[in-house]
Amino acid sequence: MTQHRDVRLGAPARYRWVVLGVATFTQAASGFFVQGIGAMGVHLQRDLHVGAAELGLLLSAAQLVPLAGLLVAGELLDRYDERWVVGIGACVVAVSLVAGSVAPGYAALLVVLLVVGAGYSTVQPGGSKSVASWFDASQRGLAMGVRQAGLPLGGVVAAAVLPAVAAGSGWRASLLVGGLVALAGAVAFMGLYRRPPAPGLLGEGRSPVPGPPEAAGSGGGETSLGARLRMLREPAMVRILLSGACLVSVHSGIGVLTVLHLHEVASVEAGAAALVLVAVQGAGAAGRVCLAAWSDRAGFGRYACVLVCMVAVTAGMVALMTPLGRSPVAACLLFVWLGFFGIGWYGPWVAHLAESAPSARTGFALGLAMAVTQVAVILAPPALGLLRDVTGGFGAAWGLLSAMTAVAVAVTARGGGFRRRASS
Repeated sequence: MTQHRDVRLGAPARYRWVVLGVATFTQAASGFFVQGIGAMGVHLQRDLHVGAAELGLLLSAAQLVPLAGLLVAGELLDRYDERWVVGIGACVVAVSLVAGSVAPGYAALLVVLLVVGAGYSTVQPGGSKSVASWFDASQRGLAMGVRQAGLPLGGVVAAAVLPAVAAGSGWRASLLVGGLVALAGAVAFMGLYRRPPAPGLLGEGRSPVPGPPEAAGSGGGETSLGARLRMLREPAMVRILLSGACLVSVHSGIGVLTVLHLHEVASVEAGAAALVLVAVQGAGAAGRVCLAAWSDRAGFGRYACVLVCMVAVTAGMVALMTPLGRSPVAACLLFVWLGFFGIGWYGPWVAHLAESAPSARTGFALGLAMAVTQVAVILAPPALGLLRDVTGGFGAAWGLLSAMTAVAVAVTARGGGFRRRASS
């Protein structure tokens, strides 16, 4: 009878979907404001008197602290309950955005986004680990894809809402809205998330990613930071990180350049261009679910799905440099294509990483991989914006991204992923 009264023991097969739902919502809510920066590009450039490079730097500011914060978050997730690690991080995002609604200008907004990034450091790996621990390998790809769809789903709503808020009430009001949304995500996760029950209670054959070991400090040298960082020396891990770095750069390019390209090159009105970005983010959310679900069933493995995404985005970006990129209809369709593959790749990629990582260090492995790829997240937006400002066009940015991705395909197609070690 107690199994029907304890949320962790009663109907665990059903409660895993509650966990998935709340993790997805918290992901969307925490990234809501940052995902809307690109859609507000025209308004921010006008009100803050900045160029494309400075606009890209706003995105980089939100990603700078996670470069180290993801490693810290991964370690915390291996020691403490995800409920509090993720929830407190989402609260930091909320408080900083609400406080930032009185920011006096561009420099203060940069500082606010630095703090936002510190809080968000726990949400990405924490949400991934919480979902991975509740689902076995047969459904993990689909579940991780749904959860990872939270980021572009937040972007869909942000691209639809924040430009209107900024136009009607000023860019500071958009921070207040973003802070309240992030607070809702924090409350939901802390209120609803629970750790999974024992593997046997999850159903026959279930094999969730293990939670924090009871003796996290045991094991001598194997638990030292240096021992854990040795994961970076595995050739197959390098392949995963290389593909991730290229594809997050593509994602950054889509976020910061889509509206500007459509407005300046394809002569699409600013409001309509922002709506196209809504469709692009929606395509990305669909891609994260569909591609991850495909990776659950594909006989050639999850990493092959990532390779397909890299080939697809290379083709799409090359097409943007042709006359198709100047046609309003064709350009819009190409950006939707790029959204599906250039945002959707993350579903199978993170599912592959989560189930391949050392079993007792899932949180650290997720944080480590995300921290390494974070370098590209930080550098790509201002670099691509600077290319746009210096060259006066978008061809150099799309050309650089397509060349990088093509090289990554050539290098990483020769191997896929790394296998879980028996002990590490």
